[in-house]
Amino acid sequence: MVRHGSIRCAVLTKEHSARSEDREIAAADLGEPIAVSAQKGTTERDDSRGIALALAAYALWGIMPLYWRLLSQVPPFEITVNRVMWCAVFVLGVSLARGRWQQLVAMASNPVLLGILALTSVLISVNWTIYIYCVATHQLVEASLGYYINPLVSIVLGVTLFGERLSRWRLVAVVLATAAVAVKAFELGHFPWIAPALALSFGFYGYFRKRVDVDSLDGLTVETWILFPLTFGLVLFWGLNGTGTFPSANPLTDTLLILGGPITALPLTLFAAGARRIRLSTLGFLQYFSPSITLALAVFGFGEPFTRIDAITFGCVWAALGVVALESRFSR
Repeated sequence: MVRHGSIRCAVLTKEHSARSEDREIAAADLGEPIAVSAQKGTTERDDSRGIALALAAYALWGIMPLYWRLLSQVPPFEITVNRVMWCAVFVLGVSLARGRWQQLVAMASNPVLLGILALTSVLISVNWTIYIYCVATHQLVEASLGYYINPLVSIVLGVTLFGERLSRWRLVAVVLATAAVAVKAFELGHFPWIAPALALSFGFYGYFRKRVDVDSLDGLTVETWILFPLTFGLVLFWGLNGTGTFPSANPLTDTLLILGGPITALPLTLFAAGARRIRLSTLGFLQYFSPSITLALAVFGFGEPFTRIDAITFGCVWAALGVVALESRFSR
């Protein structure tokens, strides 16, 4: 267990007992930073709490276009800059209220941990910018395609980098998911840069966040504060030169930009907490929940057409989810 905010940097081995693993999960639940894991396959089974946390995160991400469309007058990059800055302010306040100052200092003093979190902060910022660009330019279909591809990236990373086994049923699910992506790409008529950029940036974000086994909110706090000097400097520069949106003459716009911080923090915290408790391949399949909600929102909320190809795509996706759900149930 971690005491007095120090960070235990231990290499987890296959000889760790189930009791040792339970102690580490308990430490995470208590909000203690744990370890930077260099072992492959550290998660052998799926925790039901992890599945619930990940699903909650994906549900929030699925409906988030509703919020960002309220800021359609703000450039996507400027939204991302404000998003990171206000998220940093919010999560630091929450962390201080939780009495986590010593833990944050200890994390910032660990070069390996700090380096990985710096990388994840860049990856998630790139992902945010591209996604908000899709919302602003009415390209949610291509964004959804990217998030359909992303679980395949997570599955490949889980098998190749974490040494996770791909069962016969999961192989069937992979084939179904691949078919869904292929159908969607065929409908678009091209394979745009948006889809692979979204898939790879978030896929590797999930991979590195899984390796850094720390308290989820502490990790997000360090991630956002790594970029805080840059984001604060940009907002200040734009404000002094009159080229930025914040502060604006419209109080509603300023309020929406500020609230973008906590709205950003909540699903990321849920995602990081869930990712620690389930296999990366399972995490990948659960991620289909988010683009499915987004596509449903586009059809029923924004009036976009739902074609026969869309029906085939959704059928393949939910069939893959059903296969994984049954496989997980019967493997217990």
